[in-house]
Amino acid sequence: MNAKPTSSPNDSGQPSDDVRKPRSDGEQSRERLLHAATRLFGQQGFSKTSTREIAQAAGTNVAAISYYFGDKAGLYQACFSFMCAEPGAAIAAFDQPHFTLRESMQGYYRQMLAPLMEKPEEADVMLRLFYREMLEPTGLWAMEVENNIKPEHRALVALICRHLGVAEASDDIHRLAYSIPALCIQFLISKDVINAITPHLLSTPQAISAWSDQLVDFAEALVYAQKLKLQRKA
Repeated sequence: MNAKPTSSPNDSGQPSDDVRKPRSDGEQSRERLLHAATRLFGQQGFSKTSTREIAQAAGTNVAAISYYFGDKAGLYQACFSFMCAEPGAAIAAFDQPHFTLRESMQGYYRQMLAPLMEKPEEADVMLRLFYREMLEPTGLWAMEVENNIKPEHRALVALICRHLGVAEASDDIHRLAYSIPALCIQFLISKDVINAITPHLLSTPQAISAWSDQLVDFAEALVYAQKLKLQRKA
């Protein structure tokens, strides 16, 4: 359990202002710890990153980690919660019954690329943390798969089935549902290569938006190709 700042009631028996409104310096200290820890955990892994190192990078003391997060494991888990969307939030962005296929794909890639468009430095840090967790698993990546990625995959499969007019997902449709996010994941993990060869393709939010538009085109084409394949079989 993450430890949270608390304070006592005042003489009237009512909660003090510190309870109703978190102290701004406390919130800033907590966020500095989260940002510093996410960066260091992503660079070095959980086991090789010390609480003292995190506190020093955040400009605070080690006791603040215990105060806000309980221990290093609590801080590590909080880093994932801080970076990840709430379960279901991503699904709502693309799985709406009134959406056309294109509108669904626009919502899908928009939520995947939002961190890169809004806060590119934080997006890089988040990706490094995910990569590190996959290389040196602590169990949090398995939780992320179970709580977020698996439901998103199921929602995407159901959406594809709906647009293809089929009642049950075949292996081909599951493969298609894995390929659609893979287009974007490949883009994200290849950013260093893209920057080395064609840096202008990543230089502005408008450039990232152009990527998003083209990914939508690609995803639509994949779904229509699957539809044509089903028609030929029929």
